[in-house]
Amino acid sequence: MKVHYGIENFIPLKRATVTSGTFDGVHYGHQQILTHLREVAKKDQSETVLITFWPHPRFTIQPEEARKSLKLLTNLEEKIERLQLEGIDHLIVIEFNADFSQMTSMDFVRKILIEKINTTKLVIGYDHRFGRNREGGFEYLKAHQEEFGFEVEEITKQEIENAAVSSTAIRNALLEAGDVRLASKYLCYNYSFEGTVVSGNKIGRKIGFPTANIQLLDQFKLLPKSGVYVVRILVGEVWYNGMMNIGRRPTVTAGIQQTIEVNIFDFSSDIYDQQVKVEFVDHIRDEMKFDGVEALIEQLHSDKKVAQSMLSKA
Repeated sequence: MKVHYGIENFIPLKRATVTSGTFDGVHYGHQQILTHLREVAKKDQSETVLITFWPHPRFTIQPEEARKSLKLLTNLEEKIERLQLEGIDHLIVIEFNADFSQMTSMDFVRKILIEKINTTKLVIGYDHRFGRNREGGFEYLKAHQEEFGFEVEEITKQEIENAAVSSTAIRNALLEAGDVRLASKYLCYNYSFEGTVVSGNKIGRKIGFPTANIQLLDQFKLLPKSGVYVVRILVGEVWYNGMMNIGRRPTVTAGIQQTIEVNIFDFSSDIYDQQVKVEFVDHIRDEMKFDGVEALIEQLHSDKKVAQSMLSKA
């Protein structure tokens, strides 16, 4: 897959089958669209092109609301990594800035789809909208396809709904229930995040469960709800098993600040300042406040047994 940052230097193709969208998470529903895109392109003997946007359009259109409430399943690097696996020929990343947000649907079609890409087929979802104020859609494109010189194919509502997957459904599963297994099912891969190991207050070490305290690399990356999770963590080039707590540690710190702490099984190296990747396997329990440190330690031993059992079955 060739990644093109911006449309300016893209050389028009002889034949191009194109789709567009934010594709946050590159989940099962997205994968179905991309499978369909490849099938259409094969019949048309054309190259596949995916147009995506960064930052997420809401950060430009509704910046204050987005900064407060919008969390993403994938940052740009993660999205590109997932799309590399989908067999797309070209990925065009367009900066979604204030100027681009004002582009009309007609200008998008003429200046990008026709002039810059030479689109011969366009594949879109049944509810896909584009252009200023989301004015463009399938009916508009279908009505003008002869004028535009390319065919338009819509993935039907039934096809999309049969997938029963959306980025919103995945976010809800993670935020409301901490259901990382359901999220992984929808994504077709284990949900993960990257961060840097930072110094903590070393309470875990004092009670026999030393932890790596992790600071997210991307402030807009979605974290599941507070709780205890079974995880795998990539340190350097080696994967380790562990369990992670997301929360405010109400038993030992009065719940002042949220932390991300991973107890890595069978591991004792100093990894401060290293970048790591954490992959969710399962949810053990919600965060709880215990009557004291001894009760907490007892629960952590139980959590570890549960985690090891879950990992043996994963």
